[in-house]
Amino acid sequence: MNREEARKKAIELVAKMSIEEKASQLRYDSPAIERLGIPAYNWWGEGLHGVARAGVATVFPQAIAMAATFDTDMAQATGDVVSTEGRAKYNEYSKHEDRDIYKGLSFWSPNVNIFRDPRWGRGHETYGEDPYLTSKLGIAFVKGLQGDGDTMKIAACAKHFVAHSGPEALRHGFDVEPSKKDFEETYLPAFEALVKDADVEAVMGAYNSIYGMPCNGNSYIMKDILRDKWGFKGHYVSDCWAVRDFHENHKVTKTMEESAALAINSGCDLNCGNTYLYMFKAYKDGLVSEEAITEAAVRLFTTRYLLGMFDGSEYDSIPYSVVECEEHLKLADKSALESVVLLKNNNILPIDIKKTKTIGVIGPNANSRVALVGNYHGTSSEYVTVCEGIQEYIRDNKLDTRVLYSDGCHLFMNKTENLAFEDDRIAEAVITAEQSDVVILCVGLDETLEGEEGDTGNSYASGDKESLLLPESQRRLVEAIAKTGKPVVYCNMTGSAMDLSFAIDNFDGIMQLWYPGARGGRAVAKLLFGDVSPSGKLPVTFYESLDKMPDFEDYSMKGRTYRHMDYDAQFPFGYGLTYSDVCVKSIDIITIDKAATGYTSKVTVTVSNDGNVNTDEVVQLYIKSDDKNAAINPVLCGFKRINLKAGESKKITMEIEPKSFTVVDDEGQRYTPDGVFTVYAGVNAPDRVSERLTGKKCISVQIS
Repeated sequence: MNREEARKKAIELVAKMSIEEKASQLRYDSPAIERLGIPAYNWWGEGLHGVARAGVATVFPQAIAMAATFDTDMAQATGDVVSTEGRAKYNEYSKHEDRDIYKGLSFWSPNVNIFRDPRWGRGHETYGEDPYLTSKLGIAFVKGLQGDGDTMKIAACAKHFVAHSGPEALRHGFDVEPSKKDFEETYLPAFEALVKDADVEAVMGAYNSIYGMPCNGNSYIMKDILRDKWGFKGHYVSDCWAVRDFHENHKVTKTMEESAALAINSGCDLNCGNTYLYMFKAYKDGLVSEEAITEAAVRLFTTRYLLGMFDGSEYDSIPYSVVECEEHLKLADKSALESVVLLKNNNILPIDIKKTKTIGVIGPNANSRVALVGNYHGTSSEYVTVCEGIQEYIRDNKLDTRVLYSDGCHLFMNKTENLAFEDDRIAEAVITAEQSDVVILCVGLDETLEGEEGDTGNSYASGDKESLLLPESQRRLVEAIAKTGKPVVYCNMTGSAMDLSFAIDNFDGIMQLWYPGARGGRAVAKLLFGDVSPSGKLPVTFYESLDKMPDFEDYSMKGRTYRHMDYDAQFPFGYGLTYSDVCVKSIDIITIDKAATGYTSKVTVTVSNDGNVNTDEVVQLYIKSDDKNAAINPVLCGFKRINLKAGESKKITMEIEPKSFTVVDDEGQRYTPDGVFTVYAGVNAPDRVSERLTGKKCISVQIS
């Protein structure tokens, strides 16, 4: 069923409702209208990296880890698994007349906000700091969720519109005023891509205000940009209880009725919260027209018809047996393998397990289930921690190697608590290290320390990080292990950039594991012992410190992310080592074409694996204009994950899209400048640190 047909049916159905019934359908927990045969429906569902909060499901690596794969095929396949399991659950729940929260066909995913500041606690829900990467992965994930059948498989939702990335503690009343240039160049592109290129069915507004008006009551972004400029046809939903913020925090209204009226009159069709309980009263008070209520209801029922809720769907036969099936679990394992980023390897990896008699697995995240999953997750029927993954690997391969374990310290200690009593744990960890041939040191954070305001135990920072350092309890542990002099692989389990300077100076191996999924420990073991070569890439910059970063509250992009930094990164965007030696040998322009949408170009890149290990690698294209309005550094304009056998070379073709040949001026106007564009090809971003430029080639393109 196409949208036109679905809307026609929705108009006919809504016309049979009273105004009070129409108003009742604009809540996330929409009640049944029995006389019309309309069942209750709860719009609130989550599917960030697996069906979330709805019982058992395949739990994939967190979204930031998916971004580290630089793999759009993986993102789409993951979305397809999420929607398949979501459909299976909906089919069974519906048979049992269970229409509660998290059991519907509308998933409020993906999060395509830009991870502009490493302090933001929710950054691990995103695809990183780059608008291009975020757009491409978001498009793929949405296509996987929504499917290509006669009916929509799952209704995806792009959130949080727009310019939303902390601070979490201020989000309910915070006003964001980015420059017009930054707004167009950084904060809008991913949302535009999901609307235009993925036909995303829903958009969720952010808690904060933008240019003085709340995002769920801001006609400039909701009507002028989203619907009129981009042609969005789906429905708009508020973030949860965000409309209540209008009168409680933003102070742009005084009552529930006024807030409900502002939201719907600005284009917010669906309210996650309780403010739209006052919609009918707002109508009776003359604050809202029946036409506005009717249009919102029509949009929502259009979505329900597109999902086949009333006329049936080809997905109604998906059985519950697909949930956590072997095929889905294998994909989650593959995603974890692709996502881990090798940051340093001083000949310690891969570990020669046959020559290693004792392995010490140490750290508060080494045997933690919580550290596997990130936030907005489902429930797995099995969890495999890093420690368990190593133990399982040794058992399965019948190896004569012993694994010693010590958590070493608590993940985090409150400031009021005395660290002294931790010394017994650290002493055990030191003994464990001393008894081991090699140490796997697993430290970092989890969703209790970086996450969403109100959804975290880190109350002093509302889910955001105060610094890039590990909690003090872990720093003491890391320093103690370093003093043992034992070979150490430092495994950082976080969803964001950390200061790794101590690990760089003191340990031979560093891996960024992210939150690798419910059974991610298996993938980590395979990578540690060399069954698979690491191939993940950083979707965010790792900084030396916060000293040169703008204030967290400052939404200017100057000095932020790899595109606008005028100082060295600790590890640059796109960076990641393998167990082999892959480099770009040449780059050539095949075509430069001018179409109605602008310039496009096809390039060929010759890539060679000069090492002795088979590996995946991510070939990356970056582009730099000499125009005065261009970003100061080259920006990502293409990427492709490939597999190369040892000694193999491949020539691959990549396309540069029209938007990459544009820049944005101070008034927010995007244009294609005359002049020279330089295109770089490599296996990470062009970087100021010269030793990381190996294997990078560039070529100039003249536009006139």
